[in-house]
Amino acid sequence: MNSNSQSANVDSSSHRLADIVGTFIAILTLGLPMFVIAHYSSNNVEINTPQPITSSLQQSRD
Repeated sequence: MNSNSQSANVDSSSHRLADIVGTFIAILTLGLPMFVIAHYSSNNVEINTPQPITSSLQQSRD
């Protein structure tokens, strides 16, 4: 029975390591895109609004 109890300890430590690695991957997956977007986004973004058309039409005088 001692051999079974030792393998249970090994399994729990490997599960703990897997939990830590999984948590790190999850934080990286959720946090990295936000960091990249915040880093590369610019505060001086020009908003291109369409300008009104102001062409003059010639009127014919008959």
